[in-house]
Amino acid sequence: MLAAEKRGRLDRDSRREAILDVAEHVFLSEGFAAASMSTIAARLGGSKGTLYNYFKSKHELFEAYVSRHCAWHQEATYAGLDAGDIRVTLNSIGCAVLGFTLSDFAVNNFRLIISETPRAPGMGQAFYEAGPLAGARMLAEIIEEAVRRRALRPVDALMAAHQFLSLCQNRWLKSRLLDVDPEPTRAEIKAEVAAAVEIFMAAFGPVAPPAA
Repeated sequence: MLAAEKRGRLDRDSRREAILDVAEHVFLSEGFAAASMSTIAARLGGSKGTLYNYFKSKHELFEAYVSRHCAWHQEATYAGLDAGDIRVTLNSIGCAVLGFTLSDFAVNNFRLIISETPRAPGMGQAFYEAGPLAGARMLAEIIEEAVRRRALRPVDALMAAHQFLSLCQNRWLKSRLLDVDPEPTRAEIKAEVAAAVEIFMAAFGPVAPPAA
């Protein structure tokens, strides 16, 4: 690739990231319905036409913003993970997932997506596929490897992944969405995930050999 061509691509990527940064602030502060492409363009210091060169609609911009955060979270959760000890691995994944999912930022985003989904069904599907489903599939690959190593008994890996993630999140998620409980502490997250790992291993851990 020519230097000028490469620089042009990097400049475009940088501009796109800047748009998403501004859009994040606008969406979270004003809500999706009240946010406008004109407001986002004004805060960027450019024209609305320039903004539409990158994103054809506010829905497309919002989906890109959500997908970016899902990708960041999944990379932080799964990249470079040592899957040698399945208990350690599950604890690490569970704490990362729970810490993000129950954070004020993630909860506010989730509320925003839920409120808009009835008017734009594709938005909810895009979030689900980029976030919860993609994360479950990554965990399913780790579970499949653990099954091959006989660290877990044979199981439907994707179903087991969903079940583990539900064990981690279920007690807290509704209370956080309804603003009943504050963001949990690190100690509370670790305790919740440790209990989830014990339940998961009791269900899917390797079968002990019969006593001699």
